[in-house]
Amino acid sequence: MVEFLPKQLECLRALAIDAPAEVVLFGGAAGGSKSFTGCAWQIERRLKYAGTRGLIGRSKLDTLKKTTLRTFFEVASLYGLRANIDYIFNAQSNIVSFTNGSEIILKDLFAYPSDVMFDGLGGYELTDFFVDEASQVSKRAIDVLRSRLRFKLKQYNIPPKGLLTCNPSKGWLYNEFYSKWKQEKLPLHYAFIPATSHDNKYLPASYIQTLERLPEQERLRLLVGSWEYDESADALFNYDDLLRCFRDETLTGEFFISADIARLGKDRTTVCLWRGLQLLELHVMKKQRITETVEFIRALAAKNNVRLQNVICDEDGVGGGAVDSLRCKGFLNGSRAKKPERFVNLKAECYFKLAELVEQNKIVFVSKYKEDIVKELDMVRRRNIDTDNKLSVISKEEMHRMHGISPDIADAIMLRMYYELVPYGKIQYI
Repeated sequence: MVEFLPKQLECLRALAIDAPAEVVLFGGAAGGSKSFTGCAWQIERRLKYAGTRGLIGRSKLDTLKKTTLRTFFEVASLYGLRANIDYIFNAQSNIVSFTNGSEIILKDLFAYPSDVMFDGLGGYELTDFFVDEASQVSKRAIDVLRSRLRFKLKQYNIPPKGLLTCNPSKGWLYNEFYSKWKQEKLPLHYAFIPATSHDNKYLPASYIQTLERLPEQERLRLLVGSWEYDESADALFNYDDLLRCFRDETLTGEFFISADIARLGKDRTTVCLWRGLQLLELHVMKKQRITETVEFIRALAAKNNVRLQNVICDEDGVGGGAVDSLRCKGFLNGSRAKKPERFVNLKAECYFKLAELVEQNKIVFVSKYKEDIVKELDMVRRRNIDTDNKLSVISKEEMHRMHGISPDIADAIMLRMYYELVPYGKIQYI
């Protein structure tokens, strides 16, 4: 017989068919029996609903087999299930089959370059899913899994359900679940169950002592289950420095416009109006045609008497069309840095320049944009922080995969730094 702890029962109640949540995040400290709960839930669902199909996923299949699958076997034994009699695990197909026709697919959910959109999941029909250590899996993967939940739901009159488990992280799960839960704004189709190591009375005292001796930030994450730990080790921007940028102060200087251009229906087009190093206006537009973006920037420049040489747009991809139409300065992220001996490319150099000016308290942001600006700049991470290589930042795609949003606002702000690297009189025209 399986005896569940209070937090586990809370999680299972949130996954019940009469509960409103479609996706439940059981997230918190190490040793909180999160994986145990996910395996138990999958076993109970397969036994209760004959002929249904679940999925247990993790970033890497090899890790899943060495960790989550072992927990699955332990839980199955506690339910009195006998391997190769009551269920069979096929190591070639990576499928667990039950005698009632139900099955569980074990799946690798890493965002491989050959399938970053997870089209490979398109052929699956699932009843439910459990993703272990979901912080290592992109939001895109989870969204695709949710779109595959339809197998025999109508036959059993049950709603789609998915369970995510993880330790605290500052990625997309923080933004999508924890932050909204903390603000009491979590949508009904989501549920968040926090956990600490002390919630598991079966953990040996020696394990708790080991967690207590970890460095402070890891102790907060893995023992206390805190989602508010300081992730500043590889962060480019200091959180307190960012907050100081939001103040009532009027700067003088020339006007500038910096814009991150997106194609129709993808990401957001973001346009910034500056006076000196003060961000005066931030305009975020979705599903904006290039022609509409060009007209908007022209109007904004005319209204504020912005010189054409002070307008800069991201020229990668479709942004090149806006640059051609406006005849303004184009910015290529991967182009040669002004100091190539220090920075891997121009984008990295501009981000580090922005961090320098933020630290020196020379940047001023308007307070009404505070939440979005802080969230996106806090996503920017150094790459290879522990090496002596050239300074670099993680890619936009990596940030999107980790946090579930594209850092379009951060990139538009970063573009303004080009004019701090290049003397105004030496800017090349198109």
